[in-house]
Amino acid sequence: MKKQSKTLRSTIVLFNKPFNVLSQFTDADNRQTLSDFIQIPDVYAAGRLDRDSEGLLVLTNDGKLQHKLAHPKAKTSKTYWVQVEGEPDQNAINALKEGVELKDGLTQPAKVELMSEPTVWERDPPVRFRKHIPTSWLRITISEGKNRQVRRMTAHVGYPTLRLIRYRLGNWTIDGIPNGHYVTLT
Repeated sequence: MKKQSKTLRSTIVLFNKPFNVLSQFTDADNRQTLSDFIQIPDVYAAGRLDRDSEGLLVLTNDGKLQHKLAHPKAKTSKTYWVQVEGEPDQNAINALKEGVELKDGLTQPAKVELMSEPTVWERDPPVRFRKHIPTSWLRITISEGKNRQVRRMTAHVGYPTLRLIRYRLGNWTIDGIPNGHYVTLT
């Protein structure tokens, strides 16, 4: 009798995660989760995106791909659009580029540049601004994933993060994916 091999069809979901949504499918405290937006069976987040962060979250049923995207040793690059309080000077940008010393160690060098305010969705609830302090946007690309790393990096150089949007993970971006929606690749 011949054994039939089952080939699992790899599914990749690119989800533009809204603010205040957990990067998991269940929550004992009844907060919004991925299950409020995605009803595709057997896909799981490849890595995490904090509840107070927005943007690209990749989900897949492919364990090898999930491991590659999420494991720190794989060094998958990620680009964030970061709205910070204040106007970072060149010293702050250079420090971010070179790596900053956090409690859990020195961050690897990052690609950092000032950018124009991106055209993005309204956040619910809106970002709280201080009336007399300007804000700026940075494009930050990192290849590691320490807990809340980008927020801690910008705070370390004196420019706290107000809004954090992951724009790119590996070769995928949120281009053309409205906030709270997803596209499926197979």
